[in-house]
Amino acid sequence: MTEHELLYALALQHVPHVGDIIAKRLIAHCGSPEAVLKERKDQLLKIDGVGSHVLKGLLDATHLRAAEKELTFIQAEAIKVAYFEDAQYPERLKHCIDGPILLFQTGEVQLQHQRTISIVGTRKITTSGIAFCEKLIEALQPYNPVIVSGFAYGTDITAHKNAIQHGLQTVGCLAHGLNQIYPKVHKKYMAAVEAHGGFLSDFWSSDAFDRTNFLKRNRIIAGLSEATIVIESADKGGSLVTADIAHSYNRDVFAVPGRTTDVYSAGCNNLIKYQKAHVLTTPLDVPYILNWQLEDNAKPVIQKQLFVELDETEKTIFNYLKTNEKQQLDTIALNCNMPIFKVSSTLLTMELKGVVRPLPGKLFEVV
Repeated sequence: MTEHELLYALALQHVPHVGDIIAKRLIAHCGSPEAVLKERKDQLLKIDGVGSHVLKGLLDATHLRAAEKELTFIQAEAIKVAYFEDAQYPERLKHCIDGPILLFQTGEVQLQHQRTISIVGTRKITTSGIAFCEKLIEALQPYNPVIVSGFAYGTDITAHKNAIQHGLQTVGCLAHGLNQIYPKVHKKYMAAVEAHGGFLSDFWSSDAFDRTNFLKRNRIIAGLSEATIVIESADKGGSLVTADIAHSYNRDVFAVPGRTTDVYSAGCNNLIKYQKAHVLTTPLDVPYILNWQLEDNAKPVIQKQLFVELDETEKTIFNYLKTNEKQQLDTIALNCNMPIFKVSSTLLTMELKGVVRPLPGKLFEVV
């Protein structure tokens, strides 16, 4: 994208009431951001979504002047910019209807042809949540995924730090311009993140810091990745918004289950209950569900849990699955001579013990 083209793209992005969906519609109709801003009124009004408020903004020259100022900042700070039709624009984000028309970047983010997952969760992550996140990234390291998160307190920074520790690329998606950092205490991690990936944002340097920005930012976290993993969450929170967005993009979502009495397991349990997320009980559930493959000489070492205690019902189901491999819930119930409700509840208990795992199509198998 040339400097001239970027100037007009910035100007279009600055127009109020023109979100990314309408901006893409305008560009598709007119051919380019410059053509949009130079189009006649009567032609613009023919475009779906363009009313008097949008039209007024498109004809306002102040947006071009604002774009010139932002372009000066971009050039002075050597910010990389990806236009949504460019080859370097993240491929998965191209398939999101509300993906930003411009994406600003620092560092050396490489997302093309890369396995990419987002890890999100509460800012008040518990010690068990931290331990699971550490175990997860350690187990996924041989698959060399890019780890995406929001650079916030708790789960986000835990994911970024562990990605760096295991030599993985990590990407922080920011809810503000690249001229600032939030929270300020995380400034000490910026250099390490940029050395192992970088930061992405669709906000300008002049955008005011606002908490609503976090919700807008979450669509990028969800859109960049083939799967979003929720480590811990209360029954409300930004990580659940990210999971919902990922689900709406038809991406895989994983949630770590917890006790019903745990505040920061409520959100994860609800995602699982309403079938918006896969149950994530062991780290290798992720590559299994996503069908990631490794070369034989790069297989991760899997340490089986020893001496798991099973009651008689669990032993019956375990032995049946061990002999017959993948089986449906109804088939297990029939062949084990048990009512379906009992098999279903027993399988959930066994899943939480890490001895079986669910598969698409109501199939189950021994881990």
